Amino acid sequence: MTLNRLAAMAACVGAWTGCAVAEPDLARGEYLVRGPAGCGNCHTPMGPDGPVAGMELAGRLVDKNPGFTAYAPNITPAGAIADWSDAELARAIREGIRPDGSLIGPPMPFAMYRGLDDDDLADMVAFLRTLEPLENEVPASEYTIPLPPAYGPPVESVSAPERGVTVEYGAYLAGPVMHCMECHSPMSPQGPMLDAEHLGKGGFEFHGPWGTSTAANLTSHEDGLAGYSDAELKTMITEGKRPDGSPMLPPMPYGYLAQTTPEDLDAVILYLRSLPPLPDA
Repeated sequence: MTLNRLAAMAACVGAWTGCAVAEPDLARGEYLVRGPAGCGNCHTPMGPDGPVAGMELAGRLVDKNPGFTAYAPNITPAGAIADWSDAELARAIREGIRPDGSLIGPPMPFAMYRGLDDDDLADMVAFLRTLEPLENEVPASEYTIPLPPAYGPPVESVSAPERGVTVEYGAYLAGPVMHCMECHSPMSPQGPMLDAEHLGKGGFEFHGPWGTSTAANLTSHEDGLAGYSDAELKTMITEGKRPDGSPMLPPMPYGYLAQTTPEDLDAVILYLRSLPPLPDA
């Protein structure tokens, strides 16, 4: 079900005139939301031992810093999205624009999400509608930094590369789906630096209860992944363990990435191996 079909479905509501809309792939939507996209890493309340049981995607405080206090909203059917159409929810995810025209602020990774495939996006929206409605009042985010008028021009349609163990599909997974490249590229006041001189070289700092973690260099440089085997990388991505057995720090969503299929994980690593070598930021 493409984004255009989402709009067509909205037009059909309340006035059935024989129009038909393809059924969404709920299994695909569940895989993306609960797996590589890791939506719960921000939207599920967290306790000392990880995600709070029974509160999946009910919203929480994500980050508080001098620039903003960001709350991830409740995206279960009990949240504000219950009053949004599927097309409106899809636009909010991909473009950061609410139905009232207001802009959603960081840290939602719109630089990446603008590249989400139409069908993947529609499947994710359809799956979110199937979640248990959970009542959880979440405050509005507050920003002291200026937000742009928009994150780019309207997105008409996006098609992902054919699924498979390829550099191209790995780039789609590591970019729009997992948004690895946003966190693992240096951050400027205008957002992630995704140009050829900075993409994947790491250096962005995350502050939290764990202390400070710094996004690693994901390029093929010796400062990056050159010294790791594919098997070691897979363990680091999905289990948060370095080759010496020491634990890695949050906010990398290890538990969600562990749900990634072996083929998708192979594609991601193939893509990372293709990144030009860049020294640490």
